[in-house]
Amino acid sequence: MFNILITGTGSYIGTSLEKWLSNPDFVKEFHIDTLDMKKNDWKEHNFSKYNTVFHVAGLAHADVGSITDEIKEKYYAVNTHLAVETAKKSKASGVKQFIFMSSMIIYGRIEHVTKDTKPQPANFYGDSKWQADKSIRALEDDNFKVVILRPPMIYGKGSRGNYPVLSNLANKLPFFPNVQNKRSMLYIDNLCELVRLIIVNEERGIFFPQNKEFVSTSEIVSEIAATQKHKIWITRLLTPFAAAGMYMPGKIGRLCRKAFGSCFYDNEMSIYKYEYRLFSFKQSIYLTEHKR
Repeated sequence: MFNILITGTGSYIGTSLEKWLSNPDFVKEFHIDTLDMKKNDWKEHNFSKYNTVFHVAGLAHADVGSITDEIKEKYYAVNTHLAVETAKKSKASGVKQFIFMSSMIIYGRIEHVTKDTKPQPANFYGDSKWQADKSIRALEDDNFKVVILRPPMIYGKGSRGNYPVLSNLANKLPFFPNVQNKRSMLYIDNLCELVRLIIVNEERGIFFPQNKEFVSTSEIVSEIAATQKHKIWITRLLTPFAAAGMYMPGKIGRLCRKAFGSCFYDNEMSIYKYEYRLFSFKQSIYLTEHKR
């Protein structure tokens, strides 16, 4: 029996993992507790009974163009200091494995990330994750295994962030630009299966999980529309407007770069000794759009 503590009650990833491990095939292997990290009473919780702490508490999806210094401080307080403090408590309590949800965002505006690419955060959100990533890895020793996950965009039923925006567009627009960008994505159940394997195999190290397939934004929108039986024309006539938008200043430019820019890992970086990518891109879109 693996005793798992998920630090971050109500988080999308934590809740999804708890549901995944409650599957009848796995439920006898795992006991899972979740811990609310919003108040300081988490510090009184007994960590010593857990094999693994999975830290998912964090702030994301900031509009980095309109943020005050107070908001930036909050991001560092939660994404950096809280994460490191949780890791230190885990180590001091005798926890054998600590899993931290870092992010591909630490590579900043680099479009093609290879195993040799150095993190270059482009904003305070990316830097807050990177500072935690570095500090937590520094705590590792023979008795304290650290796992760092650096996923790209995570999506699935009930996910937040960019996917719901694309889904909304795909279900309403009659036209969409045909843009040949290249994106790494990660379906939530593929992530949960990898986390299960990492726990069972008592792993340590840095992982770069992603789906098997690279996709373009146009392919994402087209597949969502198809599974919803909504007719949408993916046209090259709008491509110049999407390209021009990426060079515009301010919020419009940021949104266009986020939507139509490329951002991907080498596929070789994401291969694990056991298969965790159980769902193809097409299957995952159908499940995201229709799963109850």
